[in-house]
Amino acid sequence: MAHTLTLENPMTATPERPALDEATLAFAEKVFDAARQGDAARLALWLDNGLPPDLRNAQGDSLLMLASYHGHAEAARLLLARGADAGLVNGRGQTPLAGAAFKGDVDMVRLLLDGGAAVDGPSPDGRTPLMFAALFNHPAVVELLLSRGANPRAADLQGNTALGCALAMKADAAAALLRSAGAESFE
Repeated sequence: MAHTLTLENPMTATPERPALDEATLAFAEKVFDAARQGDAARLALWLDNGLPPDLRNAQGDSLLMLASYHGHAEAARLLLARGADAGLVNGRGQTPLAGAAFKGDVDMVRLLLDGGAAVDGPSPDGRTPLMFAALFNHPAVVELLLSRGANPRAADLQGNTALGCALAMKADAAAALLRSAGAESFE
C-alpha cells in the first residue's frame, strides 16, 4: 500500500501538523514542477530515494494527477509502476482519469485504465469520466471508456447523464456513440 503525504498550506499549520520549512517547500515545488513538466528521470531519482508516489500538494493534486493532466505518459507510467494510486481525488474531487477524459487524451485514458483507474470512478457529485468526455465531445475517449465497461446510463447527483451532457453541448459524435451503447434521452 502506498503512503500518501499531503503538503499543507503553511498558514494552516497546527501542533499536529507543523508548518514545513522553506527548503522543504522549495523542494516540494520542484517535485510538483517535475510532474507537471513530465520529467520522468528526476521523478525516478526522487522515488528511488524514498519520495512517496502519492505525494499531493495543498490543492490535493497528486503527482499522477499533474503528470497525466499535462499529457506526460512516461511520467504517469513511472508513477503507476511505483505504486501511485490512480483513484486519488484532488481537492476538487477530480481523479486523474476524469482530467484525462476532460482533456480528450485517449492515450492517457488508456494508460490510467491499464494502471487501475476505475472506469466509472465518480467525483463526489457523481460525475464520471464518461460524462466529462461526452460533455467536451471527445468521441475517441467516449468509445474507449464504453469499451472498458463505463456505464452509459450513470447519473450524477443532479440526475445528469453522459448523454444529457453531450446533448446540452451539441456534442453530436459523443451523443451518437452513447445512444448506440444504450443510453437513453429523457428530453
